[in-house]
Amino acid sequence: MSVIMLQWANGDPRRLENYFAENRDTIEAILAHANEHGLIAHRFYGSEGRILIADEWPDEESFLRFAEAASALIAPMFEATGIAMEPATFWRKLETHDEVGWGA
Repeated sequence: MSVIMLQWANGDPRRLENYFAENRDTIEAILAHANEHGLIAHRFYGSEGRILIADEWPDEESFLRFAEAASALIAPMFEATGIAMEPATFWRKLETHDEVGWGA
């Protein structure tokens, strides 16, 4: 069963969006690494002064292998945008039998 990886950061969401707009090659290279390691879904979300990364991976190990393989691309991105990442957390779906949406 897949896991959801959530990672919070302090930083300016607009600054991150601008970085992505100006560095398409870097972003595409990071996504290529992610896809090679099994990425199922990915989104960035922003709020005032906060950023949330939400991913779905086959398992925690797949994300960790990706993070190691792509660290030379990811670290400069966060440094350039002034984003301070918090540790990732991994969540498994609970069997509560009350699912709605997402192909329930």
